[in-house]
Amino acid sequence: MKILQINKFHYLRGGADRHYLELSENLKYEGYEVINFSMRHPQNIACAQEGYFAENVALDRFSLKNIFKYFYNYDAVAKLEKLIETEKPDIAHLHNIYHQLTPAIIHVLKRHKIKIVLTLHDYKIICPNYQLFARSQICERCRGGKYYNCAMTKCVKNSRAKSIMATLEAYLYRRIFKSYELVDIFIAPSQFMKNKFVDFGWPAEKIAVLKNFTKPTKEVVVKKKHMLFFDNDYLLYFGRLSDEKGIDILLSAMKLLPEDVKLKIIGKFENSLISRDVENRELNSRVELLGFKSGAELENLICNAKAVVVPSIWYENMPLSVLEAMAAGKVVIASRIGGIPEIIRDGENGLLFEAGNAIDLARKISGLNRADSDAIGARARFGMDEFNWEKYYPRLMTVYREAQKINSF
Repeated sequence: MKILQINKFHYLRGGADRHYLELSENLKYEGYEVINFSMRHPQNIACAQEGYFAENVALDRFSLKNIFKYFYNYDAVAKLEKLIETEKPDIAHLHNIYHQLTPAIIHVLKRHKIKIVLTLHDYKIICPNYQLFARSQICERCRGGKYYNCAMTKCVKNSRAKSIMATLEAYLYRRIFKSYELVDIFIAPSQFMKNKFVDFGWPAEKIAVLKNFTKPTKEVVVKKKHMLFFDNDYLLYFGRLSDEKGIDILLSAMKLLPEDVKLKIIGKFENSLISRDVENRELNSRVELLGFKSGAELENLICNAKAVVVPSIWYENMPLSVLEAMAAGKVVIASRIGGIPEIIRDGENGLLFEAGNAIDLARKISGLNRADSDAIGARARFGMDEFNWEKYYPRLMTVYREAQKINSF
């Protein structure tokens, strides 16, 4: 089977990109011929198909060309046509394609009678701003295809222009072109996400639940047989530093905790107000902003943390940060929201608190002792066998085979 993997970024930028890249490599390891299609970018990982990649679309740079490509990327359509004619893939697996590659490429795949699987990394197909979250709270105003609410509430970065563009894009590809209806099977990484899509009118039979895979960090691979789990003196948050991630809830909880409780925050701070928030709350001596970290450096920070905190206030899907921390044998203290409770059983392999409740979060942190930490971390680590590649791979192949059986032409 020749598999075409498509994602708008071919470098590590977020969780969806990590999944796409690791999935591509693992499928190659299993002996499949994997073809990649993405955008060109200076940070791209080397790829045999890079000559077919579409030109980079920088949406932060205003131009008529970029605005047109936002709705229909003619360059991506033409480049994908050439790639398909050359490689002749058997199946296409799509990840994040909107805005840059655009759903126009779905029609190219269908013209060539290629079966399509699409992983739902977020809620973009049912929500123009992709989060079901606006104005610092859960938002489902667009339920029933009422996408005009996006423009009315400026829910895309609080920008009227960007919100109008997202609204028009939603109507174009959902109501006029009906592009996503051409997808043969959707993969939902959580039961919660499948339920939410069905709630919004999508057919349940077209959505397969396949939870993300992860791998243990190098520290845990080396020390697993000795059952050595670290328990140092800091809490850790790593991930996006945006409103829906609930960093302000975490900082509020820190104000309720003793002075000796420390927190390290990892993420890109370029457009973040967190540093100012830390200063305003007089937490400078207790909260350390480390910036972006990756690879071995990030793994070491995870492995040496007392606990990893995930204070999200939006419908998290199947966050890789949770899986990575649990695979490292760490206690994860997370919001009881979205798909997170499907991974964490409170008091068994992690701790859950009421989303948005800083007092409850502080209570969970305060109640964590050394003995419980070691026991919970151990159960978290060994429970991750359910999320390894060996379990994920045959389930993915089942989805691919089912997609190939569908008569959709």
